[in-house]
Formats: sequence, C-alpha cells, structure tokens
Amino acid sequence: MTMHHLQPNMDAISVQSQGAVAVITLKRAHKRNALNDGLILALEHAFTHLPEGTRAAVIAGDGEHFCAGLDLSELQERGTIEGLHHSRMWHRAFNAIQKGSVPVVAALHGAVVGGGMELASSCHIRVADESAFFAFPEGTRGIFVGGGGSVRAPKLIGEHRMLDMMLTGRVYKAAEAVPIGFAQYLVPTGTALAKAIELAQRIATNAPMTNYALMHALPRIAEQSADHGFFTEALMASIVEAAPEAQQRVKDFLEGRAAKVKAG
Repeated sequence: MTMHHLQPNMDAISVQSQGAVAVITLKRAHKRNALNDGLILALEHAFTHLPEGTRAAVIAGDGEHFCAGLDLSELQERGTIEGLHHSRMWHRAFNAIQKGSVPVVAALHGAVVGGGMELASSCHIRVADESAFFAFPEGTRGIFVGGGGSVRAPKLIGEHRMLDMMLTGRVYKAAEAVPIGFAQYLVPTGTALAKAIELAQRIATNAPMTNYALMHALPRIAEQSADHGFFTEALMASIVEAAPEAQQRVKDFLEGRAAKVKAG
C-alpha cells in the first residue's frame, strides 16, 4: 500500500474531554500499543481536530504499557523511498503534537520503548509511574530511529545517553527517568494518568497566549544564538503582555485577587 492511500484508524485511539482537557488514549493494548500507520495518522488527526474548547491534552496508553514502539510488521519489504516517506509521516504527526495548539502531557507506564519514547518526547510534560521503563532497541535490531528520536531525545537526556542506549540496548527504569531527563514527574504505579490529567487541568487555566508562546517560542529560542534569543524573547513578551487576558490577570494580582507564589 502506498503512503497516499493510508487512512487514520480512529478505532486505534479514543478521545475524551474532561472539561478543557482532551485525553487521547492509544487503544492497541493487545499489541502493547505498538505504532502502526493507521494509529500514527489517527494521532495526527486527533491533534489537528481537538474538541472545541480544549486548552490542554493528555496522551496515555491502554492496558499494561504506554507504547512498545513501531509495529515491526510494517517494516517488511519497504524500499528506501517508502521508508523516507514513512519517517516523514511520523515527523508530521508528532509535530502536530509538539507544535500544535495546546500543551500536551504524557502519562507513561510500562514500556516506553523506541517509537513510544519518540511519541513521549514530542509531548511537553512527561509523567512516569514506577512501572515505566525506557529503551531505544532500534540499534540492536539493525534499524535507526525514524520518528524524531535522534532530534528530540538527546535534548532531554543528552547525546551520550542516546548513543549508549542505541549501541548497547540499555534499558532505564522509572526511578532513573527524572534524574536523567526522560520525565519531569515520577509517581506510584497506576497513578500516572491521574497526575497527568491534574497537571493538564492546571495548564488549561493559563492564558492561552502564554501557553502558545511557551510551546512555540521557548524551543526555538533554545536553538537560537543568545542575541537572536533575547530579541525573540522581547517580541514574545510584548505580544503576550498586550493580550487583554494578561492585562486583567496582572491587574488581579496587583489588586490582591490572585494567589502569590508559595514554597511547596
């Protein structure tokens, strides 16, 4: 089947709204939520057609695992040009998550492996529970990452760790996830989804322009020279601060109607 005839398999995911939060769940538990073309395209469709009123999103996996990576049956008899287009399709889908309209929180448990780690790394916040484990087995299977892993993962964990994982098949356990940068939160087994939804609901209360600026400006500033970064920051600050909602929030704070920052 050519890339042009592939269709989203919307049965491979579910999309449920909890207030202003859309929860997108991978629904291939029988395959450890392995990513095939229909599922990738369904994710792209979901994030480009979020329910009206969505201000934050969560990605989770049904069953015992978040995502065990690429469904390897899809690699059979694929030529070079087909492989190139396939990789670019993954890039397009995951860019719809990372560079979409709302911040996305990943709820990670069980296997977060290969393409599953690529999917998780396209999210803005990652919550891992104590059952989660992380690996890039592509190196030991004779292939290379194709879903953006070589770009996104080293920014989280460092190039040296990515090299080690690819060369040796090293697996990291959940307890190591936060210290090395895979995740920002570690929670007890079975509670990652609840924590992710809690964080997403908190994010959804932010001014939308601030959330959008953080999603789209911050990563770009990180890749700019300092001089360019300062200029981009000044532009974004002026745009965000001029929004009516931002001006009202500052006024509320100054007039004692907004909570102050407290420790813990």
